[in-house]
Amino acid sequence: MVIDNTTDPLAKYKKYFPQSFSLETPRVILRPMDEQDWEPFLALAKNHDIWKYFTKDLYEDESLKQWIDEALTERQQGKRAPFTIIDKDTKTICGSTSYGNISFFDNRIEIGWSWLGTGYMGTGINRHAKFALLSFAFDVLKMERVEIKTDNLNERAKAALIKIGMKPEGVLRSHTQMHSNRRRDTVYYSILKEEWEAVKALFFADMM
Repeated sequence: MVIDNTTDPLAKYKKYFPQSFSLETPRVILRPMDEQDWEPFLALAKNHDIWKYFTKDLYEDESLKQWIDEALTERQQGKRAPFTIIDKDTKTICGSTSYGNISFFDNRIEIGWSWLGTGYMGTGINRHAKFALLSFAFDVLKMERVEIKTDNLNERAKAALIKIGMKPEGVLRSHTQMHSNRRRDTVYYSILKEEWEAVKALFFADMM
């Protein structure tokens, strides 16, 4: 067994998330987001319903551009690993997701910043993307905890998280400022390292 003695967080980030890095399942490819994704993202973003529970409304071109720039800046800082999701069936870009709030010291990571174009919702793509991210977090990064948070009003997202074995932990009241001038109550979900094998067998058996 190779022991990783690297203590610098940015060095660790670059080790595990090189520019060539990608994740894959039989249904999706998750590759690093880049500036060229702007145009396909723009075509997907033109539906206000996508952004109802998202912290930012990316319907407007400039808002989407700022969001991409922010994601790429945070990648350079080692704070976030933003991915572009590609549907392998159609060979098309269908959305985005990220690792964030990465703490190698605490062995903790968050999955979030996730969205899909409306035509790809309910197709299984989200489940495949989550499996790829969870597998890498636990099996490669050796994280102790993977967390996901969402708007407490977003019943669809909450149901989807339960369906992949995430455990609800509680609600943080008035936690996040939303683009609609609303204060969001945020509900947290997690899976712990010791739970992962059982979750994988129960909720992702068809992908193993």
